[in-house]
Parts: sequence; C-alpha cells; structure tokens
Amino acid sequence: MKSRFFVATIIVSLVLALGCVGFTLSFNKGTDNDVIDYEQLNIYSSHAVEFLSPIIAEFESRTGIRVNIKTGRTDDLLSKIEKRQNTDDVDIMWGGSLSVLRPYMNQFEEYSSVNEPYVCDEYNNVEGMLTRFVDVPSVIIVNLDLVGDVEIKGYEDLLNPKLRGKIAFCTSSASSSYHDHLINMLYAMGKGKPENGWGYVVDFCRNLNGQLYSASAVYQGVADGEFVAGLTFEEAAAKLLSEGENIEIVYMKEGVLSAPECICLVKDAPNMENGKAFIDFVTGYDAQRLIAQNLNRRSVRRDVEHSKYLIDKEKINIIYSDSELVSSMNDEWVQHFMRIYSENIDNYNWID
Repeated sequence: MKSRFFVATIIVSLVLALGCVGFTLSFNKGTDNDVIDYEQLNIYSSHAVEFLSPIIAEFESRTGIRVNIKTGRTDDLLSKIEKRQNTDDVDIMWGGSLSVLRPYMNQFEEYSSVNEPYVCDEYNNVEGMLTRFVDVPSVIIVNLDLVGDVEIKGYEDLLNPKLRGKIAFCTSSASSSYHDHLINMLYAMGKGKPENGWGYVVDFCRNLNGQLYSASAVYQGVADGEFVAGLTFEEAAAKLLSEGENIEIVYMKEGVLSAPECICLVKDAPNMENGKAFIDFVTGYDAQRLIAQNLNRRSVRRDVEHSKYLIDKEKINIIYSDSELVSSMNDEWVQHFMRIYSENIDNYNWID
C-alpha cells in the first residue's frame, strides 16, 4: 500500500454511519476547557483509513486540532522514524503490535496516559513508551461456503491435505498479523517452548502455495472465495461478519496469543502536547467504546464491553509469550521462517 497523506475532517456521512449501527458517541462540547490551543497533530499509522476516520473526526471535533495522517506499512513507517527521514512532520506512531514496536522503544518518548488506571493490568504501559490501545487476538477465518466437511478448529487442522493451496497467509515483514501468527504458532504448537514449534511450521509451509503481500489480501481473499481459510486478526474477521459474509472466526484450540497494538509518542515530537492529548483521547472511555462497538476491536479498558460479533475472552484458550525473548529473537525467527518457506514451497511466488 502506497503511503498517502490525508487530513481527517468531520463529514456528515461519518455521523450517519455511526448512527446506522446503533451507537452514538457523546462528548462534552462547547466549553473553553474542551478546546486545546494547538494547531495540528501529525500521525504515522498503519491502520486502514476506515478505522482511522471516525476516531480522528471525533478528536478534531473535541479539540479543534487538525490531524494530518500519513498511512503506510508498519515497517516502512518505523524505518523512517528510525532513520529520521522527514520525522519533523511526525508526532505519533499509531499501529503495530507490541512485539513489532518494542525493538524501537528508543525512538519514542516516555508518556503515561491519564487513563492508565482504567487499563487492564496485562496491558499497562510498563515500559513507559508503549501505550496499549487495543487488544488483538490472532484468529483463523474460514469460508463456510467452501470448507465442506473439513474441520478447522486450530493450527493442526490446517495440515489437512484437502487444504493444500487453499490457505491464505501473509508473509510480508510489513504485516503485524504475520509476526503475531508466527509467534502464536511457535508457542502454541511448541506447547510453550517456541523452539519446539518449528516442526509444525515446516509442515504448515508445505501446505501453502504462494505468498500474500498484504494482510487485507488474507481476509478479503477468504471472503471472496479465493481461499478456504486464512490466518488473520480478530477485528478483520469480525468486520466481515458484521457485513453479512458467510465466514466463521476460529480461535485456535491449541492456544491464542492476544497481542496488544500500541500508540507511541515520537521522540522530540514537534507537537508534543498535542500528541499526549491524542494518546489520552484514544485510551479514554468514549473513544474506546467507539473502537469496540463500531470498529470491532477489543478495548484495553476494564469498563468497555466488546462488540456482539466477538466471544467473551474467557472462552478463548489464551496463551502467553515471553516478551523479552520475542523481541530479541524476532528478526532471527522471521528469517528462519522464510528459509523454511523457500525450501518447502513448490511455487515460490508473491500474490498481491
């Protein structure tokens, strides 16, 4: 996806769209205290525009701050920040899972949101630079029109010979969902020991046929009938359910890693106070409720319920990874996966 800038503005259609799904967002408006006296905020984000727009529109409405967004792949945006390429125009990095962002902590300012007391303990910003704002379980999406009598309840079922070449998996380093599923595989199939999960990865790669370059190509490919199953993230699958697609969300029986995505204040941000205000906003109750009820992502707050398209987290077999080990081994694991893939795939090609 090519990066592009857009200025988020409040549009009547956005308000109507929110109303159509039966949810109304209410902010306190009209007082001097509600308007922060700053002009703009510049954000890098790997999120889809349809996810960003309603959140930013509400922020602009509440504060009077004009938001400029540059969208792109997570790795590209982080590379620009790390190399200090045109980063005088960026205040916030919004997007990317915890495991992807942790190696870049030295590129971010320490900031603790005013909403930290309301965040579930497992999602506290213990590092000081990585504010969690949504909880994103890895899932398998299944096309019910195509699956037939093939049972798919977890990773092991993806080794079924009937699914050869019919599984969608993004192997682009730009995709957080790719990193999250790889880590999930290693821990789930290695029974808590990632070094023991590589045997499964070999077998899994043998059942693939080609690579998908974008995360959206995975869930859209399953919905469009190009694939029977795909490895994706919960929100994407829930959105398809909300649109009436005949798909099923499968929470892997072997275990599910639920990876938080983060929002970070860039070091030496030119609009530092605006950046802090935005982090406080997106972790606040109103924005988190919008994210949960309208955008189908799980809130990190204790006081916000998930959407009707998601199951209670207590019903998911949640497993955990060693965050320090994942951060230190991430690059090596990715390279090892690509070696395994190239050695075991018949038709090594990219599908955009």
